Amino acid sequence: MSDHELVSFERCLYGQPARIEVFDLLDRPLVPADLAGVELILLGGSGSYSAASGGPWFETAVRSLRVAHASSIPTFASCWGFQGMAAAMGGVVVNDRSRAEIGTYEVELTDAGRADAVFGALPSRFKAQMGHEDVVETLPPGTTLLASSPLVVNQAYRFDDRPVYCTQFHPELDADGMRSRLSAYPHYVEEVVGAPYEEVAARFEETTAANGLLQRFVELCVVR
Repeated sequence: MSDHELVSFERCLYGQPARIEVFDLLDRPLVPADLAGVELILLGGSGSYSAASGGPWFETAVRSLRVAHASSIPTFASCWGFQGMAAAMGGVVVNDRSRAEIGTYEVELTDAGRADAVFGALPSRFKAQMGHEDVVETLPPGTTLLASSPLVVNQAYRFDDRPVYCTQFHPELDADGMRSRLSAYPHYVEEVVGAPYEEVAARFEETTAANGLLQRFVELCVVR
């Protein structure tokens, strides 16, 4: 679904001139020279690669995420990127299907989220698209919690010393995008949710507020 992910990020950056180049974290370690001239880092990723259970690829990915963090380039990480960045920077990620969220869920801003320049433009409660069973149990040091859901406390955080924002939910996906994404994994949806993909997909809602988050981040954090 890498092409779908790329298109989804491009759609949410509508109105912003963008030329996105893909760097595969599974291919080789990211080095500072790879970031020359880069204005914005977007971190997504596949649920096939767990930040909780890891694997032979994980240490290379973690080193790359630390390079991205150290660069201080404005960075927005969603879903796996949210979990991976947490693991890379000293947080704790666990697998917990009792807290899995697949579909459209309500998220509530914390007091810090309501006061935040990027998140503060959102309603105090808003809907967002989600698809995960790994959960960030403990945030990395030097971060601030921005949003929670009823099942998962750590839904969004920022690093306090640089423009790095991370969300468990998918601000790059609207309802149609979520249907397309999960249609590639219908058996997984049924296994986790306990209902057929078609039934789950019929309950997806639009998430207009969350879908504006990426563009607001770019407008406020990326200096051109």
